[in-house]
Amino acid sequence: MRCIERQVPALRSVLLAQLAIIVGVALAGCSGDRSAPGEQGGKTTPLAAPGTTTADSRPLVIAAPVAPSRSLAAPAVKRNWVEMRKQAAERLVAANPDITYMGRVPDRLLAIPVLEIELNRDGTVRKIEVLREPREAKETLKIAVAAIQRAAPYGDVSHLPRPWKFIETFLFDDDRKFKPRTLD
Repeated sequence: MRCIERQVPALRSVLLAQLAIIVGVALAGCSGDRSAPGEQGGKTTPLAAPGTTTADSRPLVIAAPVAPSRSLAAPAVKRNWVEMRKQAAERLVAANPDITYMGRVPDRLLAIPVLEIELNRDGTVRKIEVLREPREAKETLKIAVAAIQRAAPYGDVSHLPRPWKFIETFLFDDDRKFKPRTLD
C-alpha cells in the first residue's frame, strides 16, 4: 500500500471544503443537546493543536464539536489491548456508516491522520491527541475526531494495564470516507 498524500489541485476544492466545515460547525452549534443525563451527546473532545505545546511539552488541546452518537450495542469487556483496539475500530465503523468504507484500501490515499485516544476507566474518551496531521485535506482530522466521539464509549478498561490509550490511523479515500487501519 503506497501512502502518498495527494495535493488538492484547485483552490475551489479547498474553499468548498472549508465552507462545508463552517456550515457543519454552525449547524452543530444550533442543535441543542437532546441526550439523556449521563450520555455524551453534544460534548466536546480535546484535540491537540499541532505545533503548540504546554509547559510539560505536551500538545495544547482545543475543543472539537461532536454530534450525538448513534445507538450502539454495549461494548464487551476485552482481555487485552489487541482485542480492545479491534473492538474500537469496529465501533468506529458501526457508529459512522456514512463516512466509512470496508473494501480494499486505494493505492493513493487522500489523507492519513494518526490519533492517540486516551480513555477513562469506563471507556469514555478522555483526550484525543494528534500524532500525525495530514498536509492536505486537513478537514479529515475533524472528521476523525468526531467519528471517535460518536463511537464512544469503548468499554470498561479498568482491568487493562495503564495507560489507557491506543493509537488509530485513519485511511481516507478521495470521497473523504475512512477505514481504520486496525481493520485493514
